[in-house]
Amino acid sequence: MIIRKSCPWSTQQAIKEAKNLPEKIDWTMRHFAQANPEGSGQGDVPSLLRRVADSIEALGDVEVHDLIMHTEITTEGSRPSITVYFAYLDEST
Repeated sequence: MIIRKSCPWSTQQAIKEAKNLPEKIDWTMRHFAQANPEGSGQGDVPSLLRRVADSIEALGDVEVHDLIMHTEITTEGSRPSITVYFAYLDEST
């Protein structure tokens, strides 16, 4: 199981975190999580999917293994997030 200390929600944060993972990783799959900004529009799933697609595209040549959507209930309503599990195609195991 992977326990995350923080979860980047913006596209830029997600890309930066995913690209800056160490060369040697202690888990079997690279991953990042993303959500819409808090407030108005936080529950907009089509917008979230576009953000995640942009982040995946910005990573370059990767194979996506899994997408998992979670929903947090906040005072402003539902706030979905998506965790993307991926591997770089040129990465040796």
